Amino acid sequence: MNTTSRSIWLNAGLVSMLALGACASTPVPTEQLAVTTAAVAQAVSVGGQELAPTEMGVARDKLVRAHLAVAAKDNDQALRLAQEAQVDAQLAGTKAQAAKARKAQAELDEAARVLREEMARKKP
Repeated sequence: MNTTSRSIWLNAGLVSMLALGACASTPVPTEQLAVTTAAVAQAVSVGGQELAPTEMGVARDKLVRAHLAVAAKDNDQALRLAQEAQVDAQLAGTKAQAAKARKAQAELDEAARVLREEMARKKP
């Protein structure tokens, strides 16, 4: 086999390996599923279930669908759904925290108003 033939076979082999590598499926998104599960738990812990029920429902639904996709060996879909569920859970947590902050602000505003009234009554 001459150098040119060897080079052609080597290049053909490399192209074949690259093609097979490109066709390789996405691995099971185990880490992303764990991160998403933690994001859902975090959102629940800050009141997401009560204060952002729609977003929590969407996050949980996508997480369940991600697990189903893993079972169906559709890892690309599983990864996409898990990532979306993580974002939805983070949104639910953020909305819950914002709702709590608004409530705390309203309570502070009311306390300040009551204090101002008390101070105005005690002036000579």
